[in-house]
Amino acid sequence: MLGYLIGRLFALLPVLLVVAVVVFMLVHVTPGDPARVLLGQDATEAQVAALRHDLGLDRPLPVQFTLWLGRALRGDLGTSLFLRMPVSRDIVQHLGPTVTLSVLGLGVALLIGIPVGVVSAVFRNSWLDQLSLALAMLGAAVPSFWLGLSLIILFAVDLGWLPSSGYQSPAGGLWLSAQYLVLPAIALGLPNSSLIIRFTRSSLLDVLGNDYIRTARAKGLRGRAVVFRHALRNALVPILTVVGLTFAALMGGAVVTENVFSLPGIGQLVVSSVLRRDYPVIQGVVLMVATAYVVINLAVDLLYFAVDPRVRY
Repeated sequence: MLGYLIGRLFALLPVLLVVAVVVFMLVHVTPGDPARVLLGQDATEAQVAALRHDLGLDRPLPVQFTLWLGRALRGDLGTSLFLRMPVSRDIVQHLGPTVTLSVLGLGVALLIGIPVGVVSAVFRNSWLDQLSLALAMLGAAVPSFWLGLSLIILFAVDLGWLPSSGYQSPAGGLWLSAQYLVLPAIALGLPNSSLIIRFTRSSLLDVLGNDYIRTARAKGLRGRAVVFRHALRNALVPILTVVGLTFAALMGGAVVTENVFSLPGIGQLVVSSVLRRDYPVIQGVVLMVATAYVVINLAVDLLYFAVDPRVRY
């Protein structure tokens, strides 16, 4: 296991290097000049050129990339062109709401996806199975922004049960913070539960057809014990894979939900940075999200050892 872990850690380096190159090039070939945005449309060309020189934007792209990559390897993601503060500090300030929302959204997806998927597999071809598949298709088809707006209208405007937008730090009270995150978590978790439903159903159906399941039933074990103690545990490997990918997608794809509910997370930071052409922030956020993806995938691979002793690398 240790050798596998070391090999995977070394394999992360070329992946992150490719991501860094692609992101850097895409950001710098995008139309728009940060110096012009900073100074406004009334600035003269001489003023824009002077600011570009001060920011280092007039250097060749290979030189800019080499300098940025060298600082990134030392943990320095640069300084925001607009906020004049370290990019890493800016990301940390916006990371809390995104991580909290992603965890809660994943919890909603699991609470819906795994039970519904199990019911669909156990009662295959019944009306419960058809209802479960219809729920999965509905969740995949409903846009998260439409669902978020509908939840705001129903629970915040009409019923007045929950706040419509904003964010409260857990330091100010867990219950108050949870009230601001309930609707965003549902809007984020419900569409993502559809994939977990389908994978849980498919994986469990494959296991329920094995000989040891028929042997367990023949010994007189209850249906619940057969499903949860024997079948579901052996079906967890593909389910863990899709759960890990879902969590990584939530970390990097909560932009729409955060903007609908006005959450000061990474999504809001990315949108504002793109509009202002704040290159260092965009590059730092994308590199952070890519790192989160590969780390989460590595953690899921290591969980296979705990879930299924048959797994050997």
